[in-house]
Order: sequence, then C-alpha cells, then structure tokens
Amino acid sequence: MSKDEMNALDDEESKSEPASILAHLGELRRRFSIAIIVYIIGVMLLMNFSEPVFDYISMPMRDALPPNTPLVFLNAPDVFFTYLKIALVLSLFATAPVTLYQFWAFVAPGLYAHERQAFVSYFFASLGLLLAGGAFAFYIVFPLIFEFFLGFSTENIQAMPAVKEYLSLVLKLLFAFGVSFQIPIVIMLLVRLNIVDAESLADKRRYVVVWAFIFAAILTPPDIISQVLLGIPMLLLYEVGLFLAKMKREETEHV
Repeated sequence: MSKDEMNALDDEESKSEPASILAHLGELRRRFSIAIIVYIIGVMLLMNFSEPVFDYISMPMRDALPPNTPLVFLNAPDVFFTYLKIALVLSLFATAPVTLYQFWAFVAPGLYAHERQAFVSYFFASLGLLLAGGAFAFYIVFPLIFEFFLGFSTENIQAMPAVKEYLSLVLKLLFAFGVSFQIPIVIMLLVRLNIVDAESLADKRRYVVVWAFIFAAILTPPDIISQVLLGIPMLLLYEVGLFLAKMKREETEHV
C-alpha cells in the first residue's frame, strides 16, 4: 500500500470516528426524549389517581390515629403539590418499562451475550430488592413508628398530621429502605468486577456495623426505632451479599 493510500485511509478513519460519536449521541437524545415524553404523559394521567393512592399510603398513619381523625393541610397549595408529587413518583414506575426499553435498546448492541444476561439478572434482582425494601418499610416499620409516637397523645394533646409532611416522611423512608436493600447487589458487583474480594469485606465487618447505623441515622428521622429497623436489615443484607458473592466465586472456580 502506497503512502498516499495509507494517508487516505487514516483520513477516512479520523472522519468516521466523529461521525460515529455524533450518531450515538443522536440515538441517545432520541431515546431519552421518548422516555421523557412518555413520563410527562404518565404524570398528567396519574394525577387522576393521586387521591386514592394517598388514601392507601396514609393507612399506617390513620390506623394509629383515633377514629375519624382527619389529616390536614396548612397552606392552600399543599394538597395540589402533594398529589403532584405522588403522580411524579408513580409515573417513574408506571413508565419504567418504556424507559428501560429505551435504555436497553441503546446499550444492548454494545454488550456481549454473557454481559446482557448478567445485566438482566442483576436488574431484576435489584428491582425485587427495591420492592422488598419498600414493602418492609410500609408494612412493618411504618405501623411501629406511628403507633409509638402517636401513643403519646393525650385528651388535651391530639395529633393532626399534615398531608405534605406525611408524604415527605413516607417517600424519605421508602427511598432509604429501597436503597439500603440494594446492599447484596452492590457487594456482588464489587466482587464480580474484582474491585474487592469477599474475604476483605468480611474482615471489615466491625466497621460495617458502625457505618450501617450511621447511615441509618442519616437516612431516617431522628428516632431510635426507625434507625434500628433500618440498621439491622442493612447488616443482615451485608451478610447475605457476602454469602452470595462467595457462592458465585466458588461456582466460577469450579467451572
């Protein structure tokens, strides 16, 4: 091949690289735009269901209150923005299949078959743990903490919770427990990517105990009940993650 031909080939490659990057960016923007438009449509539609959803998620609080105790709002826009916030969160889950499909269609062509399989496995495991964390918070933690704190009401001091503050508390706790339940997935990924090994994580167990309760104190309201109810599952999930990581490593070594 002559020098001129080599130079021409280099010029073509240098031109094709920016074109390829621009094509990928265009594809990313298109898929991101589709996901955003579907999400906004979902928010507008789900505003119609915000009231019954709030009635459902307020059950732990209402069950702990005396019968016929209303939830109140302190400012005129509070109920509207409470329902809007519910619709924003609901739309994340309702439109998740479209969003995930757009993401998957963008990244899947660049993955090997075993990487696609691992991605799908970790994704569904992460989703299951997210739902498990939310269910644990809603059905176990909420009744306990509301029953405890509202139990201090007297004949002269009655609780009248505000809808805005209640929703903020619920979303904060659901997020805290949902994220904390991802610990086994995080550990397995760290071990799989050879960033750390299971033995070194096991040796640091005493530090994990301290940090688990520090994070629990940061993520939850300033009460000992919710902090303990988050800290203990975090420690248990840490042990589950270590166990699964060791099992996965042994399976790989045998293969």
